[in-house]
Amino acid sequence: MAATDKDDELAGTEQPFVSHLIELRDRLMKALIAVAVAGAVLALWPGPGRLYDFLAAPLIATLPQGATLIATSVISPFLVPLKILLMAAFLMALPIVLYQVWAFVAPGLYTHEKRLVLPLVVSSTLLFFVGVAFCYYFVFGQVFKFIQSFAPKSITAAPDIEAYLSFVLTMFLAFGLAFEVPIVVVVLARLGLVTIEKLKGFRSYFIVLAFIIAAVVTPPDVVSQLALAIPMCVLYEVGIVAAKFFINYTKAPEEPAEGAADQSAGEGAQTGPAPSAAAEPTPAAAEATGGEETRPASDAQTPPAVAPTEPPRA
Repeated sequence: MAATDKDDELAGTEQPFVSHLIELRDRLMKALIAVAVAGAVLALWPGPGRLYDFLAAPLIATLPQGATLIATSVISPFLVPLKILLMAAFLMALPIVLYQVWAFVAPGLYTHEKRLVLPLVVSSTLLFFVGVAFCYYFVFGQVFKFIQSFAPKSITAAPDIEAYLSFVLTMFLAFGLAFEVPIVVVVLARLGLVTIEKLKGFRSYFIVLAFIIAAVVTPPDVVSQLALAIPMCVLYEVGIVAAKFFINYTKAPEEPAEGAADQSAGEGAQTGPAPSAAAEPTPAAAEATGGEETRPASDAQTPPAVAPTEPPRA
């Protein structure tokens, strides 16, 4: 009998876990299908070769007339465009992937937690795309011009396609994550790890930290370092302003205190009139005592004092 109870207990606890695994599998399959469909569309148009040409356009524009990129490996002309195709397909299907993640996590969150998570997921995605676009359309052109200006005329620049792809992915990741500074600030402030006053006091230290990160991540040129450090400092201030709003917007509903609840419950209780110190006897009580009224000891009549008698005269 004990074994049967144990089996029933295990069966009851396994079912929710298995259902969660099935849901997770379905969500992952939908995300992979979305990436596969985006990859198939990009493979048909514009194609892997044109995607790489689009990615290499900022560098080609700064190279000498007639110079192109080279491939030092035999399979590089095939693998490099394929990697770019997969990366572009994932970025194209990223909204659907994030929606699947949100649909899996949202049922286990409270209302005030949903108010925090959903805006952060959407805003972090948009900020990452903005950082990548800022790097491609502004930083690459300025950086490549600055680098080519130092190249001697006796040297013909012909970068390798694999090295260029690695450089591009590193820069995209660096600028995409750098533009997530407001999200990090909001999360730290919302979790109570830091206060708004501490964030304001850390402002000067963050400026130094931003320039150190820019010097380590970006190439050793002034243009790319400034292009990464200055937006980070500006976004830090944006994060402080956004943190004030999110703290009030995602605040959990306050529960009534126990003392207040007890006091409100006590007010509804019926209370009788307070007994008087010297209550008058009821007629029933007077009848029980033989019809005589009872008086307090303080009001009892004292016998009159007897005057002393004088002795008789002789």
